[in-house]
Amino acid sequence: MENQELLQYIYQTAEMGKYSTTELSKQLHGKDNKIKDILDDILDEYEKVYKKVKKLLEKHHIDEKETGFMAKMSASMNMKKQVIQDNSDASMADMLIKGLTMGSLETSKKIDQYEKKVDDKVLDLAKGLHKFQEKKIEELKKFL
Repeated sequence: MENQELLQYIYQTAEMGKYSTTELSKQLHGKDNKIKDILDDILDEYEKVYKKVKKLLEKHHIDEKETGFMAKMSASMNMKKQVIQDNSDASMADMLIKGLTMGSLETSKKIDQYEKKVDDKVLDLAKGLHKFQEKKIEELKKFL
């Protein structure tokens, strides 16, 4: 049961990360933002996590639960609003840092909650997700 809960969390985090990063990339298309390379790195990393978690879900015979439509639309609308108001690298970095920080805090809580209750591969994936989130937060700070 614990494997399922942590895997579902990782799946939804990676799915939402892929979705929002892709949406932000689309909104910045044609604009001269230096942050686009880090945005591409973030998308690549979420895609790697997504593929790994899908394999673990299949291995454990767990059906994935996708992030809700309303959560995706809300994120998309908030990003569009932010890009229209201020699409500077500093503003985009601030928005990304806030999102990654919320994710990192939640991932840290999940690791603490499930650390002794889940398979090592599941825990390693969660720890890898957390490490990636923290690393990107640090990289984005240079744009502030």
